[in-house]
Amino acid sequence: MATTVMPAAFFGHGSPRITFQHNDITRVWSDFASGITRPLSIVVISAHWFINASALTAMARPRTVHDFFYAPEELYRFEYPAPGNPELVETMIDLVRPTWLGPDVDSWGLDHGAWSLLAHLYPEADIPVVQLSVNAAMPPEYHFELGAQLAPLREQGVLILASGNIVHNGHVASEEGRASGEFERALAFDATVAEVMTSVPATATKLTAHQDYPLAAPTPDHFLPLLYFAGLAAAGEESATRLIDGPGLGSVGMSSYHLGLPAA
Repeated sequence: MATTVMPAAFFGHGSPRITFQHNDITRVWSDFASGITRPLSIVVISAHWFINASALTAMARPRTVHDFFYAPEELYRFEYPAPGNPELVETMIDLVRPTWLGPDVDSWGLDHGAWSLLAHLYPEADIPVVQLSVNAAMPPEYHFELGAQLAPLREQGVLILASGNIVHNGHVASEEGRASGEFERALAFDATVAEVMTSVPATATKLTAHQDYPLAAPTPDHFLPLLYFAGLAAAGEESATRLIDGPGLGSVGMSSYHLGLPAA
């Protein structure tokens, strides 16, 4: 039974490899879902829909997108058949005007940044899901501000899930990366992000000017979902709680944060 009520929000890293795993990380994700009131709908901002526009999946039945290569065959067979929510799409479009959000009715769906997390949060796939793209053409401030604009959805029973990665650089954990000190620098950047998110998330856009940001995030796609989450926190005058810290999956950080549950 849920112990708290919405509003809630969550930031974590969606990886296809973790979809079928049951470990300490996935248990924490499941515990988060069981600790909040069941949402009416879910909005996912995924690093894996990184395009030159801000778009929303507006179809009634979004397809499961298998956006990866050289994965085990079982992952290509995995389906997350959650319904869409076209009405919520219209609400979001109106909510953020004059910021433009475009409805996508046929080109995308739910990618692994969404379903690899949702498979542990809500494995029954019976809650409507809308996915929001990350606009590659926009600066960090845009993503933070759009996240803040979406904050009223939390009061309407919508769980907002940002799927990204603070450290997304496989080289740093290699033998060469460890010998050069890059691994330690990436972990130190992750710790700096934690300090900001748990105290003053309103300053999160400044993290992209940090000397080790290019090392931790050599491409911005996986980092930018964090700024949506930071915008949500700032809009509610909240600070985030860290659920998971440190590296995982070999070379990728698995830090996760939430809003909406007591600190644990």
